[in-house]
Amino acid sequence: MDTQRFAQFVRRFLFNRTSKEVLIFLFFLILSGVFWIILTLNETYEREIKVTMHVKGIPKNVVLTSNEIDTLRILVRDKGWILLRYLYEDPRNINIPFKNYDRGNGVGNISSSDIKRLIIQQLEMSTTISSVKPDKMEFFYNNGERKRVPVRWTGRVIPEQLYFISHIQYWPDSVDIYASREKLDSIRAVYTEPLNYVGFRDTLVINCRLSHLKDVKVIPDQIRMGFFTDVLTEESMDGIPIKAINMPAGKVLRTFPPKVKVHFVTGVSLLRKLRAEDFTVIADYKEITQNPSEKCNIYLKTIPHGISRATLDFKQVDYLIEEE
Repeated sequence: MDTQRFAQFVRRFLFNRTSKEVLIFLFFLILSGVFWIILTLNETYEREIKVTMHVKGIPKNVVLTSNEIDTLRILVRDKGWILLRYLYEDPRNINIPFKNYDRGNGVGNISSSDIKRLIIQQLEMSTTISSVKPDKMEFFYNNGERKRVPVRWTGRVIPEQLYFISHIQYWPDSVDIYASREKLDSIRAVYTEPLNYVGFRDTLVINCRLSHLKDVKVIPDQIRMGFFTDVLTEESMDGIPIKAINMPAGKVLRTFPPKVKVHFVTGVSLLRKLRAEDFTVIADYKEITQNPSEKCNIYLKTIPHGISRATLDFKQVDYLIEEE
């Protein structure tokens, strides 16, 4: 369609009786909508807005153990058009001077009245505050007291069937915590946020955050972890010597047989490194004398790390006690 034909089409549409009625209807519909919006926004409403509070002016020798930033939920009352602006503007920021609210002994707090006073300065003069949640703010600090603790993981980390986790490595394997003296004494380890990894077979390396402890600052608050897998295999090792314990001087315990076999489940890579000396099988002289019989009990006392379901071929052996 060329320009001349388009102009003719527009002219016919505008001067058509039906078209005029439609245009008039749309004009008044839009006009009434505008008036409705103006009237609606001129009404008074209550809405919740968010205000971010920052602790500022922290001395160099002080470590804040609680969050430096906290978010307050403020219920305000004003005209709709003002509230609409609050809702779509960036959250307001309130700076809390550390020295003004430090109460000593590692605690600082801001009362509800102080919070309202600081917030109202950021709002229009017509705006009133109905409520503040939380109604007070606290921050905790210490003077650099810290403790280094190991990292541990929590959650579900389960490899594919026939595989198992042979080794876990942390980078770093410990972190620094800053807190009150009582909390420093009570904390033995810092745990990761719950993990959930199932059905893997290759080495799993992940970044994970550490669980947040109330009023405790953790540095760093994120670590890297590696779960190393291996293939499960059922194996046995022969020639494990039986050692006597609690033997009095001048006596010797001889067992028949002197060596036994142990059955176990382990990973293929660990199996190559195992030796008979890594296992310890014992017979207790005290038990033998307290419960004399033709056979004595033997126990698997020590097994290497990474071994599971370790059992002996038999639990009793013949024995002879000799004088040296």
